[in-house]
Amino acid sequence: MPLGETKALKVDVRVLAASNVDLKKLLSQSRFREDLYYRLNVAKVSLPPLRERKEDIPLLIDHFIEKFNLLKGRAIRGVTPDVLSFLMDYPFPGNIRELENVIQYAFIRCKADLIGLEHLSEELFEKTDFQKGLVSDSHIPHFPEEVEQIRSLLNRHGGNRIETAKALGISRSTLWRKIKKYSLVHPV
Repeated sequence: MPLGETKALKVDVRVLAASNVDLKKLLSQSRFREDLYYRLNVAKVSLPPLRERKEDIPLLIDHFIEKFNLLKGRAIRGVTPDVLSFLMDYPFPGNIRELENVIQYAFIRCKADLIGLEHLSEELFEKTDFQKGLVSDSHIPHFPEEVEQIRSLLNRHGGNRIETAKALGISRSTLWRKIKKYSLVHPV
């Protein structure tokens, strides 16, 4: 009955619900209400995690690129073969939402018409075999724009790391780690 009304209002609704836990198991442990379980469990659809259906990754990548192209008025055509290969091997613990975030991040960084490894978040590479040395070094992305920007600002500020960090909008410790990571040495 709507608030303030004296008569009940008839409605016809359907509820779509999703869960990342086994509700039947919770039910058997008396940790989920039985009546609610049977109300929700009319038509059950089980969808395996993305890591178990790798064949969906290229389709989802295309979908997300199309979505972001429409939202942002861009014309990114897709990803390079290296990116596709990397993403096909990535475990995606965050499932489809994580893949969407990966593509959105790369979309923001990409100024070309194809997303390359250099447009992906460095965090992705830290979670994979790229960092463990199990994959060829030739595939490890280098971030040439970032390296050049740091090198240029170090030169402009005469090697002063405090001023360079301020200009980059990062902390001194982050700048120090990047200088070490990219083996940048400012000539004295």
